Formats: sequence, structure tokens, C-alpha cells
Amino acid sequence: MKDLKERALRGGVAKLCAQAANFILRIGSLMVLARLLEPKDFGLVGMVTAVTGVFSLFKDAGLSMATVQRTTISHEEVSNLFWLNMAVGALLGCLSIAIAPILVSFYQEPRLFFVTAAVGTGFLFNAAGVQHSALLQREMRFVTLAVIETIALSISIGVGIGMALSGFGYWALVGMAVALPAASTVCLWALGTWVPGMPHGGTTIRTMVRFGGMATLNSLVVYVAYNIEKVLLGRFWGAEALGIYGRAYQLVSIPAENLNSATGGVIFAALSRLQNEPSRLKSYFLKSYALVLSLTLPVSVACALFADDIILLVLGPKWGDAVPIFRLLTPTILILALINPMYWLLVSIGLVGRSLRLALVIAPLVITAYLLGLPYGPSGVAFAYSAALTLWVVPHIAWCIHGTIISPRDLLQTVGRPLLSTMVAAGSAYIATLSYAQSLAPMIRLLLGGGILIGVYLWMLLYVMRQKEFYVELFRGLRSQPSLPRAIS
Repeated sequence: MKDLKERALRGGVAKLCAQAANFILRIGSLMVLARLLEPKDFGLVGMVTAVTGVFSLFKDAGLSMATVQRTTISHEEVSNLFWLNMAVGALLGCLSIAIAPILVSFYQEPRLFFVTAAVGTGFLFNAAGVQHSALLQREMRFVTLAVIETIALSISIGVGIGMALSGFGYWALVGMAVALPAASTVCLWALGTWVPGMPHGGTTIRTMVRFGGMATLNSLVVYVAYNIEKVLLGRFWGAEALGIYGRAYQLVSIPAENLNSATGGVIFAALSRLQNEPSRLKSYFLKSYALVLSLTLPVSVACALFADDIILLVLGPKWGDAVPIFRLLTPTILILALINPMYWLLVSIGLVGRSLRLALVIAPLVITAYLLGLPYGPSGVAFAYSAALTLWVVPHIAWCIHGTIISPRDLLQTVGRPLLSTMVAAGSAYIATLSYAQSLAPMIRLLLGGGILIGVYLWMLLYVMRQKEFYVELFRGLRSQPSLPRAIS
């Protein structure tokens, strides 16, 4: 436990580097596919994934989190969880086939039948790697996980672009969706050391299944809340409108999703190890929260400031209608950056029930907002989504930290520094760009404006807010050579 800080830092850096590579890969693939395919192709597959995405929340049944969160776990227990995951994966694949005719009828689109059936095969591939991934995370072997993630994404993108170039149209996107879990699981088995045994009847996993069930239900409610607008747009505004909204949402959320993916697993694993040491848990959480915000806030604000140039350069000129949607969604990404880390805190200390209650409140709030914005099209939905989350952010955070070791004052101090630095940097970049907005090419304009924003932000955060020593201390932990914990006790 003494080298937890070093292992967490190394894992976090490894994941951040991998996510930086994955960000480039995802943006690059989006740039290529947006030019090879039509908005309707993205919308057609989006009609399916908006629904089958609900199934994906059950793909590990929350059992990977249960494996990581447990203080000790045996080989027999993990083996039982593995076979339970396989059963869930097979069931989800069958459900995908069963729901295909319903989607065809709902959207009045016959092509959705085989698309849905094909996407469903990914659930079985994923199930075979859930516990392997959880054990690597429990060992805090995040370098290995980062390598696997990057390899799998590269293979998936290669499959998608290859199929698009060969004229497969929307099937290129289906190929990407299936290739990703398949490649990931193959790599997990190849690079991991654990091999599941046969189901063991004498081992009880009831408490872990209960924990996983609560976590899965929480994820289900949150997913429905954050994705049902895509179903509504596809049903009432058509595939093209959904395609435009979906690409704008994907593009604006890529930076935050990559960062959350890089840090979330590390934070959760470390906090789970510290759940019986309140003072260390508090210190680790606040430092992690500060790091996440310091990276997310300036990137999200940059998306709002330079939306026109980002859409033009990444998606191309035929995607101009995505610009207002892209800009209107940036407040949503800012709010999610503030509230998502709270989930890892609650679950790591066993308050998964509170997290579920929070989800049951936020779901009707944002769904009501979608319905209010739906008559005004994708832009109306994006505005309503951001407005609802903005109204909810303070009550959400207050409820999360109530009765925990984290105080409102702790959070205000942690959030205030990067937030104020971001506001000053954004104002400086906006004023500077007014003088040359029309005279430069989009790429030069974006690089110059982004450079001004980042430069002012770093100056504010490191020197005016006196956070230089904080970040220096974080990276000092990278010098030592940590030992690894055992995955199974």
C-alpha cells in the first residue's frame, strides 16, 4: 500500500498517453470516415446503437467493478464471475436479434434488421474479456491495459476504413463496432496470465452480484437519460438529423471521454484500496479531481470558442449544420467533467445506492428537457440538454459529498483554481481572435487561438494560482519503481 501513489501515477500517465494516441486515432478516423460516408450512414447505425447501447450497460453486469472493489478475491470467485459474464453476453446477443424487428418497425427502416443482429455479436466477444480486464485493473497494470486498448482501437479503425474504401457504406461502421471488442478480448487473453476454471458450486458471489447489479442499474438509468434524445431525434427528425447531432456530440465529447477513460479506472482502483484510510482517500480524491478538471475545462471551452474551425477541419464542409449543435453541447461536457468523478468516489466507498438515487433524479430532469427542445430540432435538444445539466450541477455535487469526508469548502478550492484560469484564458483568446478572425486560414486560426488559450491558462494555473508545486509533486512520484499487488488473494 505504501507505493500506491506511485503505481497510481504511473498508471494514470500510461493511460493518459494511450488516450492521447487514441484521441488522435479517433479524430483521424472520424475525419476519414466523415468524408467517405454520408450523414445518413452514421444516422442509420446510430438508430441501432442508441438502443443496443442500453444492452451494452449489462455486458459486464457490473461484475468487473465488483472484482476491483473487493479487498480480497479468490480464483474460484473470479471463475464463477467469468462464466456469469459469458451467460450475460450470450443473452444480450440473443436479445439484439429479438429486438431487430421492433427497430425496423419503429424507424420504418428494413436495413436495421441485419445491422442490429451484427452489432449484437460484439456482446459475446466482450464478455470473454471482462474478468481479464478487471484483474489487470485490480493489479493496477494500466500500462498493459493501455497497450491493449490502443491495439484494439487501431484494428477496429483499420477494419472500418478498409470497409468504407471498399464501398461497404454503413457496414463499415458496423464492422468497427464488432472488431473493437473482438480485438480487445484477444489481446487480453494473450497478454494476461489468468485462465478461468470451471464453475465452482461451493463459492458464493452473492454480495458481488448484488454490488454489480446496483452499479449496472445505475449505469442503465444514466445511459437512458443521456442517450434517449438520439432515439427521439431519429424517430421524429430522421437519419440525417440524427447523423449530424450524433457526430457533433461524438466530436465534442471525445476529449472528456478519453480523459475519463484514462483516469476513471485508476481513480476507482486506488480509492477502493484506500476505503479504510479516510485521510488518504480524501487527499487522493481531491488531487485526482483537480487534475481531471485542469485538463478537461480548457479543452471544453476551446471547443465552444473554435467550433466553426473544428467542424470544418475535422468533419468537412458538408457538416456545417453541426456547428451550432457542437457549440451548444459544450456546457454539457463541462458539467459532466464536474460530476463524473463523484461516481468513482461514491462507488469506491460502497455508496452505490446513493449513486443510483442520484441517477433516478437526473433522468427525468434531462428527459423532460429533451421533450421541450425536440420541436426545435437537434439544436433545440442540445440547448435544453445543457440547460438542464447546468441547473442540476450544484444540487448533484452537494448530494454526492453529503456525509462523506469531502466538504463543500474542499471542492470550492479544488474547482475554483482551474475554473477561474479557464475563464481568463477563454476571454483572452476570444479578444485576441477578434482581430484576425477573417484574415487567416482555419488551421492557422485554430492553432493560434488554441495556443493563446493554452498559454494564458498555464500561466494563470501554475503561477497566478500557485499550482506549479502541486503538479511538480505529482510527477515526482513517477521516479520510483513500484511493486505490483496480487490480483487474487
